[in-house]
Amino acid sequence: MMLDVDNLHVTVGGVEILHGLSLAVPAGEVHAVMGPNGSGKSTLAYALAGRDGYEVTEGSATLNGVDLLAMAPEARAAAGLFLSFQYPVEIPGVPALTFLRAAMNAQAKARGEAEVSATDFLKRARAAADGLKINQDMLKRALNVGFSGGEKKRFEALQMALLQPRFAILDETDSGLDIDALRIVAESVNALRAPDRGMIVITHYQRLLDYIKPDKVHVLAKGRIVASGGPELALDLEKAGYDRYVEAA
Repeated sequence: MMLDVDNLHVTVGGVEILHGLSLAVPAGEVHAVMGPNGSGKSTLAYALAGRDGYEVTEGSATLNGVDLLAMAPEARAAAGLFLSFQYPVEIPGVPALTFLRAAMNAQAKARGEAEVSATDFLKRARAAADGLKINQDMLKRALNVGFSGGEKKRFEALQMALLQPRFAILDETDSGLDIDALRIVAESVNALRAPDRGMIVITHYQRLLDYIKPDKVHVLAKGRIVASGGPELALDLEKAGYDRYVEAA
């Protein structure tokens, strides 16, 4: 199993948010995690990525058999874990291209690989940006500063295209996107599907899953996975809502 989460309990600010969540994603598959606000979707993403303040009190999480929870956040990234944020942060004074190259070279160094040359990096970054319809001038601006919601999400997709993670978690990457941007970002995600890569797509809505076809859908309510099924489960949620799953939880 590529990502294996078992009986995960996570506390934030002294309050337990995840109450024994279990989830397994094989290599080559894309799983969607859906649920109402406050169900614990972002908590799951942050706990796996190692964000400060998200304390795992019980359970385990492994990536390709390696204990994620024993690793620092940067080590998890070097191991191939990628998190696309729901609300990407702005970093004034740091050009987007500088950030991208620093991230690529930091991961290369951690893996004992050669750094990417400036020439090779620019060639790859420009090609990936063109595919996402990202203006080249945008790459020269400070990271996410003055970017629209859609631009921030496209830039997250650009990071993923360049870093080529082994496992990606997309936390509500559809929020703030118009229809055209949604399609472009979804196409970039679909282009990364591979037999040796897995993904979790966290979303409220079916509209993203119209473009990114999941292999499996999980319903998260009150800190637990309460139902799992095929893509038809997302269609059912779109029609009937989450109420019965919240009540069952």
